[in-house]
Formats: sequence, C-alpha cells, structure tokens
Amino acid sequence: MRATFHLKTLTVAIAAFSVASAASAAGLDRSGQDVTAFFQDGVYAEAVYTYIDADVSGKDSANGDPNSNDYVEGNSTGDIAEDYDFFRYGVKADINDTFSIGLIYDEPFGASAEYTQGNFVARDGDNRDATLTALSGGAVGPNSPFGLNTFEQAQSAVNNLRAGAAAGVLTPAQEAQLAALSPLIPAIGIVDAEFQTAGENTKVEVRSQSLTAILGAKFGANKEFQIYGGPVAQRIEANVKLRGLAYGPATGYTSNNNPEMDYGYLAGFSYSKPEIALKAALTYRSEIDHDIDITETYPLQGTLLGNPAAATQTNSYEVTTPESVNFDFQTGINPTTLATAKVRWVPWSDFTITPPLYNEVSKRSFGPDGLDLVEYEDDQWQVELGLAKRLAPALAVSGTIGWDSGAGDPTTSLGPVDGYYSVGLGAKYNVTENWAVSAGGKYLWFGDAKGQLPTGKVVVDAEDNDGFILGAKLSYQAKQGF
Repeated sequence: MRATFHLKTLTVAIAAFSVASAASAAGLDRSGQDVTAFFQDGVYAEAVYTYIDADVSGKDSANGDPNSNDYVEGNSTGDIAEDYDFFRYGVKADINDTFSIGLIYDEPFGASAEYTQGNFVARDGDNRDATLTALSGGAVGPNSPFGLNTFEQAQSAVNNLRAGAAAGVLTPAQEAQLAALSPLIPAIGIVDAEFQTAGENTKVEVRSQSLTAILGAKFGANKEFQIYGGPVAQRIEANVKLRGLAYGPATGYTSNNNPEMDYGYLAGFSYSKPEIALKAALTYRSEIDHDIDITETYPLQGTLLGNPAAATQTNSYEVTTPESVNFDFQTGINPTTLATAKVRWVPWSDFTITPPLYNEVSKRSFGPDGLDLVEYEDDQWQVELGLAKRLAPALAVSGTIGWDSGAGDPTTSLGPVDGYYSVGLGAKYNVTENWAVSAGGKYLWFGDAKGQLPTGKVVVDAEDNDGFILGAKLSYQAKQGF
C-alpha cells in the first residue's frame, strides 16, 4: 500500500531549502527570482537575508597596446569581488479554497566588483612620459622623429596645430605636420585620462529591486491545478568606472544611471498532490524595458574633439532586463524526507548594456554599430537538487548540490566568472507551531573565465576561484479554514 506523506509531517523539511539555494554567477543574476513562498499552504510570510562573499582574482594582461588583442600574462588583480547582500520578503494568503493572493519583494539583478591593483588602476602623472612613449610606439620620447620628448610637448603641439586648423591659419607645412601627428591623438587622450583619474580603481555597482503581486486560481476535482500571474514593478540603478591601461581608449570612462522604475509581468502553472507532498510549478517572468537617464564622462571624446566639455553628456537609453523561466519541484520520499529540484533558464545572450556616449565614441574605430559596454555569449542554465530530512518534530536539515552554466567564456572583465558548482547545507527549527527560523550556507567553485573588453581584447585571466553564501530566514505559517 502506498505511503501517505501528509504535509504536516514534512512542514519542517520543506522550507529548509530556500535560504541560500538561489544566488547565481551568470550575468547579473543574483536572487534567482524565487516565488515558492506563494505555493505554501494557508497564510504564509517570510523574510530572507542572503550574504555573498566571493573570492575572484586573476592575472591582468601585460599587453598595454590598445591596437593588439593578444593576452600576455601580467600581474595579480587581487580580489575583485566585493561582498554583496540582499533581502527577500514574501507574503501569501488564501481568499477561499479557489483563489490565493501574494506579494513578493526581491533584489533580482546586481553586481559589485572593484579592481584595486594592476592595469585596472589609473596611473599617476609621474608616468605620463614613459606611458605615452610606449603607447605611441616611440613617436614621442627620446628618439621621436617629431622632436617631441614629453607628454606635455606632444599635447601642446597637437593642441596648437588643431587650434590653427580651426582658425584656418595653418601653412601647408603645418597642415602636413598635423596630419602626421593625428595618429598620436588617441594615445595622448589615454594618457591624459589616466592623469585626470590618477589612483582611481575600476569599479561597478548594480542594484535592483522588484515587487511582484500574484493572484492564483485553483481548479480540478481536488483543486490540484493552479494558474497564477500578476504585475511586476522593477527598479534598477548602476554606476561604472573604468580605470587603467587595461581599458585602453576607454580609461577614465564613468557612467551613473539614475534609478528608474518600469513594469513587466509574471505567469505560471502549478500542480500539487498533498498525499505525497508533491508540488510542481513552472513560472515565467517577462522582459522589462527600462528607459534610463544616464550621465557619462568619456575623456577621450573631449580629446578627439578638442573640446573638454564634450567629454560629459547626459542622455536617455534603454536597458532590457531578461525574461526567465523557473521550474520548482518537490515530492515526499517517505513521511520525514523530501526531495526537491530547481531549474532556471535566463537568456543572457540577448542582454546588452549600450550607453549612448560609450557607443558613439566606439563607432570611430568599430563601424556604424559601435560597441556594447556589456554583453554575454550564452544563456544561463541553473540546476539544483536537494534532500531534506525531519530529525525531530521541530527540527529538519537539508543538503543541496548545484550547477550553474554561466553566460559564456570569455565574459565581461567586470565579472570574470563562468558559472559554478555548489554544495549547500541548511536547517530549520520550529520555534512555535507557527513561527520558524532557518539558516543555511552554500560553498561555490567558480568556473575559470577570461575577462575581455567589448573590443575582444582579453585583459584578465581568472582561475581557481571560489565563494560562499550564507542565509537566514524567519517565517510564519498558519492554517486557513473555508
């Protein structure tokens, strides 16, 4: 005779998984956009805190030539991954035996990274002459064919000739001299940008918040099926600083995206069979288009145009956060043991960040379409399998193993990680009949990755990195009778 695994006997085990089970390394994915709070029985509420500490380091490239994409192993980058934390809140209630409502807050997308050494830190002014000599291939320096020994001499000569050209007073000889010196202008711009931002680090910070309202309707002979959906409000902001010779012409680039709210939707279908503690749900989240006001500073633009004021612009552009599909599954194995599975897909290969000024400057060298600041090669797949065991009436423990495909290698230099493997442990303790606390942790082995610029140049090789995730949850659950 088949065993009956009533939910009451498995309540402790069920919630032990979701503390630190979803924190991704692909693209900008962070929370995993978990909605399992909505599938709990009766009245349910939770508050979850997640802390991520990753150790990501590698070697920069000793190749400082912006015209060459060859990677040459250089110096250590140090740990570039900053600690990162976020919250998730969820509440759910049944209106009657057919309809349920819920509200979920999470922080789905984010990034926090900073380079503090190597070619990702802007050099000080004392290195200007030697740096320009190297970047110009000796066109400026002791053996200069133009008689320009220092950065100041080269900058002054170019500025004077350009001013004369604008005024229409150059002689034929001076026009020929300006034409000969024109190839030096980008190198002068790079060195000038380094001087303007001397000592500053490359840094990126992305934050997002999402609020999802859900209405579900059960149907079927035993109300075993449910369709659900609702609107999603999402807010996103970002700040980027590119510094150091690793970024070549883009060194000194800074962008600040104003916080912006826009809207999408969620839709899904679920099935449950309480007698074996089975629940399965397929959830789709739509893309969300954000029209963002951005202020960018790109020092090279001012140098190229001979107008420092042109280096800073404020524009509006669009960023589309990706759609996603989550599959959540659980089933009882025996009256005190639960098995779970989570699968997540996000098409990061369709995602780009294309700031207007950055793109405009790149068109000079890379054609009419220019370059994106951030893009990914592959879609993300994430799989996590787990077991939970009730050890005592009020105590359960859980374990998970996971795999994240990453979003391609090479990837962006602002996050040189290609997915991960993970193992996790969790525990839940029922303090009272309704209140419970949970805690969990996960260890991650990150995939090796090469970080490249939008130009295709590899500027960092990151290997043998790892990290851990810690989480804590406070939850409340009570029966509802109809």
